Amino acid sequence: MIAPYVPADWLVLLPEIALVVVAVLLAVLDVAYPQLRRTGELGIYAGIGIALAGVLGIVFALPGSDRTLLFGGMLRSDLFAFVFRMLVIFAGVMTALLSSGVRGVSRHGEYFILLIGACLGMNFMALSADIIMLYLALETTSIAGYVLAGFAHGDDHAAEAGLKYFLFGAATSGLLVYGLSLLYGFTGETGLAAIAAAVGDGQVPPAALLVINMLLLAGIGFKLAAVPFHFWAPDVYEGAPTPVTAFISTASKAVGFAVLFRIMSVTVPMSAYLLPLLTAISVLSMTLGNLAALAQRNIKRLLAYSSIAHAGYVLMAVVTISDLGTAAVVFYLITYVVTNLAAFAVVIIFARVSGSDEIADYAGLSRRSPYLALAMLVAFLSLAGVPPLAGFFGKMFLFAAVVEAGLIWLAIVGVLNAILGIYYYLIVLKVVFVYPAPEGAASIDVPRVYSVSLAVLCIGIVVLGTVAGPWFDLALQSAQGIY
Repeated sequence: MIAPYVPADWLVLLPEIALVVVAVLLAVLDVAYPQLRRTGELGIYAGIGIALAGVLGIVFALPGSDRTLLFGGMLRSDLFAFVFRMLVIFAGVMTALLSSGVRGVSRHGEYFILLIGACLGMNFMALSADIIMLYLALETTSIAGYVLAGFAHGDDHAAEAGLKYFLFGAATSGLLVYGLSLLYGFTGETGLAAIAAAVGDGQVPPAALLVINMLLLAGIGFKLAAVPFHFWAPDVYEGAPTPVTAFISTASKAVGFAVLFRIMSVTVPMSAYLLPLLTAISVLSMTLGNLAALAQRNIKRLLAYSSIAHAGYVLMAVVTISDLGTAAVVFYLITYVVTNLAAFAVVIIFARVSGSDEIADYAGLSRRSPYLALAMLVAFLSLAGVPPLAGFFGKMFLFAAVVEAGLIWLAIVGVLNAILGIYYYLIVLKVVFVYPAPEGAASIDVPRVYSVSLAVLCIGIVVLGTVAGPWFDLALQSAQGIY
């Protein structure tokens, strides 16, 4: 039965409507006040506007218990979608603020409009309950992302990053839409719930299920930067403007997992094929990501391989097909978004002064800027999973879900990889705190907008770790009913 249309459904989309309004206002400001381009204040206005959209969502768009399917069943408004929408908006706010003063992007209003467009597409990806809406949202996100990755004018590395991101993204999007079209062809339905019922009734032959699984995993695996769909990540992370890299590595990855759960709610009857594939991808992503990160000399490439490894950690809990596993994924993604944004914020600020992303150039950072060094310490120790920071509890909940599901061997693989990951994070911190600064190196001043952003992110890392209970309860509530 198709969900009836109710005018009040528009309240659910208030954050997305607000994002459109903010984008229009930014376009007007960019044209009417050209001096904003010179001062680089557009990022601050964009950040404030995106934050207001989030506030409107919290006040007016919290999901109710009476209606979940909206607009004829095209959208699903539940707590799971709401958490990911707010997570995307938070990443958008931080990215906009961290883009202020970044050469090649901060003086272009269209950059911030594209960033808002990417946030808009990601929000609809989390809301989608229909494969047509899902693909439209995915392409909205992807097109904005391709342009953002290559946005820095006159930078050949950025142009290369944008082209690689586009080529790999177009190929995997084609595989994804082919898998979705096969689902429609066999079931005659576009709604995810209706497709799930049809698959459960055996309308899709087993051989076709295997092919569909592989096609869908290829499309979603690209968003997750999971092995073997990870080849684009190191080059794109290194070449793209660093704020864009931060956004792709956090918001895009998080919403990719939201889509994976939506798809798995359809394909759980295919679990005989799906779960072994996801388990293999998890092990390969953790192992290859951590091993490759050991050899990196560029901080952005190191964080790229770290991102691949973290996708593997999260996939461990995905394969449990349980409320605890889903909640662990949601909580981990919240901590990962905050932590990784903090790490990239330090990279942005340091590169702004030094013009370098080489790890060796971070020598003596603790003496050049104790504040930056402290922020990097908090972010990297959280990524490594050191208590009492957010990353420790994120990994703890992931491993708890895997052990509860009886996958002891997978938990052991995850723990061994986590230990391996600690090593290369500590290598960077050794350079920062132990190695001497180059002779004549000046101190690094941190502009106020960066100071505020870093303070919010670092406090978030500490709070998510020391007061993890309420946040995990929220994640557990959002996980209920996914399957």
